[in-house]
Amino acid sequence: MSENGEEIKQNEEEIKQIELPASITVRDLAQVLDASPIEIIKTLMANGMMANINQEIDFDTAAIVSGEMGFETISRQVEEEEEQEIVEIPLWRKKLEEEDEEELELRPPVVAILGHVDHGKTTLLDAIRNTSVAAGEAGGITQHIGSYQIDHEGRSITFLDTPGHAAFTAMRARGAQGADIVILVVAADDGVMPQTEEAIAHTRAAQVSMVVALNKMDRDNAAPDQVKQQLSDIGIVPDDWEGDTIIVPISAIEKTGLDDLMEAILLIADDLEIYANPQGDVFGTVIEAELTKGRGAMATLLIQNGTLKVGDTVLAGASYGRIKAMFDYNGNKISEAGPSVPVSVMGFGDVPIAGELFNLVKNEKAAREQVNQRQVRIEKQEEELDPVANLEQLFERVQAGEEDELRLIIKADVQGSLEPIVSSVQSLKSGGEQQEIGVKVIHAGIGNVGENDVMLASATNAIILGFNVGPDNAAKRLADSEGISIRKYKIIYHLIEDIEKALKGMLEPIEKKILVGKAEVLAIFPSGRHNNVAGCRIDKGEFHRNGKVRVIRDGKVAFEGDIASLKRHKEDVSEVRTGFECGVGLKGYSDFEEGDILESYVIELVSEF
Repeated sequence: MSENGEEIKQNEEEIKQIELPASITVRDLAQVLDASPIEIIKTLMANGMMANINQEIDFDTAAIVSGEMGFETISRQVEEEEEQEIVEIPLWRKKLEEEDEEELELRPPVVAILGHVDHGKTTLLDAIRNTSVAAGEAGGITQHIGSYQIDHEGRSITFLDTPGHAAFTAMRARGAQGADIVILVVAADDGVMPQTEEAIAHTRAAQVSMVVALNKMDRDNAAPDQVKQQLSDIGIVPDDWEGDTIIVPISAIEKTGLDDLMEAILLIADDLEIYANPQGDVFGTVIEAELTKGRGAMATLLIQNGTLKVGDTVLAGASYGRIKAMFDYNGNKISEAGPSVPVSVMGFGDVPIAGELFNLVKNEKAAREQVNQRQVRIEKQEEELDPVANLEQLFERVQAGEEDELRLIIKADVQGSLEPIVSSVQSLKSGGEQQEIGVKVIHAGIGNVGENDVMLASATNAIILGFNVGPDNAAKRLADSEGISIRKYKIIYHLIEDIEKALKGMLEPIEKKILVGKAEVLAIFPSGRHNNVAGCRIDKGEFHRNGKVRVIRDGKVAFEGDIASLKRHKEDVSEVRTGFECGVGLKGYSDFEEGDILESYVIELVSEF
């Protein structure tokens, strides 16, 4: 008896218990079982399932494999902590903290409509406007200002007629939050399309509440349940499926379901508690702007707090001006406008950038001073010759407890490549002495890297990875100007390996050229028997005696090397700043021409990704 008892006890000790999630990749299961991925794949094949190393298998399949390898599996309950995003507080809420609570009033919600190009966004906007605005007013709408208000059962709702989710994210990228709620338009006969997923990614990036308008329900081939399943598969679970997203069936053509859609918007608005102080500080967002004949710079402003009046001086980024005239969305002249009211204003000295935040200043002199101060701060920032996103700042923020994830946007040539890449990178994490860093895929899609991807990366501080795809010309230019890294791969293993190294801080340091000064060659002077010195004017930054310089001629690099001499009024100097003239001699180069551009830079070693 005792021998048998000991034998049973030993067998029990041999069976180890492990916890597994609802799904797991073959690679991760191998790590949990301390086995080779090849062993896992062979066991799966023996059970009639073909799988590769990056393929996900469900809990039941993983349990069978684990059982055959001597493990008892326990399902990891939903006690697993769900990832909770650190929600950034919208700017208007931050500013309202400075307002007197007793003076706060509910303001109308601001709504943006996003979705795939053929799913009926414009038709829905027209239907809402025509059914919600009095006939006399509707006939008087002659001026498109990119925004308008409607009335629903005594409550106002503001709609932004934005050009798309790229413009919507541009607001987010510049620190604004133009909309409180997004209506995602999805056609019931077409379902989730690539632009639908892009719109969802941009909405999540902006951290804005969303309601889905299931359009074209009048079509014979409408399949609402199928579309709801597609939405659920990408994390948009309908409220009638025990999710948290309201989905409203509508037909923009037949104008059915619009009242239900308006009710859903107001329901979300009540939950958000959107307040403003009509008597408080005036601030808001530039929705759009253009240069017009006869009126000059015209800008559509959305007031988010306070009351804007004709005669006020407005500052938006580097643009400012005194408001000479103000028009509502019907084109009527008005003298003032309160929270959530969209207005077209005349008086800016130049065209402000859409998405910029605006506020009031005392007068144009004060506006100029603020613009100049802002420009000085910008000029002091390092300007990169080869702009790339890097992990240096990320790790600094991680150590400060401000960041805990590496954000990625992944584009691939085919779906068969995209799925294993996304699955693999989502499971990566770094551990150790430093705070653990996870990976978050902001957006994943098929096709080349486009401007929308770059704008989304800019708004979310993400890095773009392309597998067998690259950026188009427009996206490359935007990425260069925004300082966004686009890395291209042809082998999945190399992509995964680079991310693992980046998370562990093991990527090899590389050289980065930091532009510190820019000058134009105005004249050439002889110096010695065979040498020439370039007489220059420093147009930007500064030149240092021990710096490096590259000579740009007709847009191409003609020479790159060290500074040999730096003079002012024939005196050797250690540096020359913006606005001053000087003589620059280079080691091993004398072939200067008038009009050449000299760029001075320093080289830094950084760990980049």
